Amino acid sequence: MRHLFIINPAAGKKGTTAQLETLLKELSFPHEVVYTEQEGDARRFTEEAVRTGEPVRIYACGGDGTLNEVVNGAAGYANAAVTNVPKGTGNDFLKIFGPGYRSLFYDLEALAAGPQTPFDLIDCNGRLGIDVVCAGVDARIAADVHRYKDWRFVSGIGAYILALLENIFFKGIARTMTVHMGDIQWEDQPASLLCVCNGRHYGGGFMPVGEAMPDDGVLDMLLVKKVSLLTFLRLVGKYAKGLYRQYPELILSYHGQEVFFSAKEPITVVVDGEVMRDTAVTVRLSEKKVNFFYPAGAGYQVDVRTDSYAGVGTTEMNRRIKWDA
Repeated sequence: MRHLFIINPAAGKKGTTAQLETLLKELSFPHEVVYTEQEGDARRFTEEAVRTGEPVRIYACGGDGTLNEVVNGAAGYANAAVTNVPKGTGNDFLKIFGPGYRSLFYDLEALAAGPQTPFDLIDCNGRLGIDVVCAGVDARIAADVHRYKDWRFVSGIGAYILALLENIFFKGIARTMTVHMGDIQWEDQPASLLCVCNGRHYGGGFMPVGEAMPDDGVLDMLLVKKVSLLTFLRLVGKYAKGLYRQYPELILSYHGQEVFFSAKEPITVVVDGEVMRDTAVTVRLSEKKVNFFYPAGAGYQVDVRTDSYAGVGTTEMNRRIKWDA
């Protein structure tokens, strides 16, 4: 088995690369290490590895963006499996493994020997994602954070606050969109948020659908109607905690395989933290899957009735937890 560590030196806080390099020197098994220098490198390294046909485990050492590139490179290859060493500041996808995910996934010996499971992927106009796709004020805030980060003397949290203030108080929350998901036909009306979940977390602290599972063949979608500023401020905390069922008059939900949305002006869409813009977007369950590996005993399934991680189980258990909750 080949083990390839793809390290993004730009991800995470200062010193995280050196910390990881120290751990790599202590590994008991042969492995390779490569470093990204620019956007697209992680995907290129992955594609080169998987196309040889030999069994390979690929470690995306970075944040959600690094993982997304590796996933796009490995999708559909049965000989490859991917994982995420949480070197980034967010690492939202790994939060499905519970609050202790960082220590779990930094145990590289246990990670290398762990099991793997085929995970579903989201196809967003050809771009694959493993976690969450969002299109709304949350996506616009995420996109503007990148712009503010380039400002001198602006920290990460400062960039987020500036982007939040700009979009909530000055640009307005809702945008007119057409959204088709299942029986929900939202025709040319204002909407505040639209999210499509395969994983459970995004945006650093949002968990809109707490019962979402990455291996059940279902995408969990929420459409938040136009709301006032006061209602938005009151609702956003509930939305972040996955309490959408308590607000059926404001939040429409659909659990299926596809959603289409469009607008006259380009829509800002964020796929696993990566920004896209288009006037017409189709998000669907991809025909491709990706093998994801994790330490033995780590559980990504959570029973929302007890808010506890139950360990790794079957797809049927996933469906039971989701629909019986």
